[in-house]
Amino acid sequence: MKLLARYLRPFYGSMLIGLIIKIMGTLVELVIPYILSHIVDNVVPTGELKAILFWGAMMLGCALLAMIFNIVANRMASRVAREGARAIRHDLFESTMRLSGRQTDHFTVPSLESRLTSDTYNLHHFIGVMQRLGVRAPILLLGGIVVTMALDPGLTLVMIAILPLIALTVWLLSSRGIPLYTKVHRAVDGMVRVVREDVQGIRVILALSKQKYEQERYDKVNRALVDVEKKASITMAATNPLISMFLNLGLVAVIVVGAFRVQGGLSEPGKIIAFIQYFMLISNAMLSITRIFVMYSKSAASAERISEILNTPHEPTVHREEQYPSKQTDAHITFDNVSFSYNGRCDDLKNISFSLPHGGTLGIIGATGSGKTTLLSCLMRFYDVSSGAVYMDGRDIRTMTKDELHGNLGVVMQNDFIVRDTIAENIRFGRDISNEDIRRAARIAQADGFISELADGYDHVLTAKGTNVSGGQRQRILIARALAGYPHLLLLDDSSSALDYRTDADLRTAIRTELTDTTVVVVAQRVSSVQHSDLILVLDEGAVVGAGRHEELLETCDIYREISESQMGGGFLE
Repeated sequence: MKLLARYLRPFYGSMLIGLIIKIMGTLVELVIPYILSHIVDNVVPTGELKAILFWGAMMLGCALLAMIFNIVANRMASRVAREGARAIRHDLFESTMRLSGRQTDHFTVPSLESRLTSDTYNLHHFIGVMQRLGVRAPILLLGGIVVTMALDPGLTLVMIAILPLIALTVWLLSSRGIPLYTKVHRAVDGMVRVVREDVQGIRVILALSKQKYEQERYDKVNRALVDVEKKASITMAATNPLISMFLNLGLVAVIVVGAFRVQGGLSEPGKIIAFIQYFMLISNAMLSITRIFVMYSKSAASAERISEILNTPHEPTVHREEQYPSKQTDAHITFDNVSFSYNGRCDDLKNISFSLPHGGTLGIIGATGSGKTTLLSCLMRFYDVSSGAVYMDGRDIRTMTKDELHGNLGVVMQNDFIVRDTIAENIRFGRDISNEDIRRAARIAQADGFISELADGYDHVLTAKGTNVSGGQRQRILIARALAGYPHLLLLDDSSSALDYRTDADLRTAIRTELTDTTVVVVAQRVSSVQHSDLILVLDEGAVVGAGRHEELLETCDIYREISESQMGGGFLE
């Protein structure tokens, strides 16, 4: 568990103090049965009430002292577990946010959610239990054996005889537990994926009355999780009953042998009573150690999954310019014979080449699945191109840091998101942007009108995903977010699909008027959204089948002409 050692290192001092306090409390606890033995064998026969009360008070004092020590140590352990888990969650979330598109696709979003929640919880719980039971149980076990050896070596040997059987049981079952719990975590990932999909699509499910279908789909992954959990639970559930059986057999043996030894004058009743008390302490210690091993199986699987994310190298790698040299150009964006494949077998983009000057507008249009969003992903370097190169101001983007590449971008993604916060904060999005700039961006995005009509205006609180505003209003808020930072490059991926034609036309006019120095890339399904672009690319199955201005494409590109005629009969609202 190198992961835990690394994150608990800052807390070693606190853990050491807690360890010392825990040891003191446990040692005091070990004294109590010994005092009981002394009372039964040496004090009670004298009949002195003061002595009996004195040693009784000693037992009570030891019990209170052990309780205080354990409470203090447990509180310190909880703090270490809480802060250690917080640090793990922080770094895991940071690493998750740094994953490239390819890496996110590999791990899957549901799996990342599961690692950030259930896996970190397992480690949190394990850290706390290890400091509480992981210290107390071994001391009770070893200390109990030492004390019982001093009380009656013969009976101690009877008790020790069962310990190898217990150790073997724990080792065999725990060695099988880690692989089983790894399978459980994978099954949880599958269930989280289905739940996530259904929660996001709940309105569609209700509208199409597909509750039963989705219930069956959920039941399928739920049964798969139950099956693998059942196997893991059955395997690990055998631990406590087996150990309890061995301990009970040992206890019976101790009582039988102890009776013969008392009858033969080799021992005393008080020692046998104390011995049984110690045996119970040792039994509980063994059960605690067993519980720790069960938890270790879960936590080791979780730690491995978390380490997998933390140890994943950050992508994309920033390369040297000697490897990817710059080129002399006045263009803001250049695609030079770019091809890209998600799976490495067939190209999703094929030999894409174009240049766009500063302040120019590029329109990208094509059927669903033609590669429009993929082209933007390559431009933002969510994925590295398979061949060719993408240049920004003549510099290969593979030689640029994330801040250099993304720092001047304004982006509205096809599946963008809104957080539960005010409209102003959703537009600001954690950046140092004034209220004046927020309103300016909203005006350009055609959002200021409906926002101002709200009772609380820009302080109006949006729900998660913005479900308390219309689709068109949501898109305009997202466009305002992209515009608020004065971007040098504005990327709009199907960002006006929910807008009416008049609002869409007003938006395009405002962008052309207000953002004269901003380079704009528009991905759209509507010809009206791209018709005034300086360059329009028509994509089909990842290839450019038409490039030029609107008038040129109407004459030279059959696909573009068909799209235009099917939408508006060739005419557009201005």
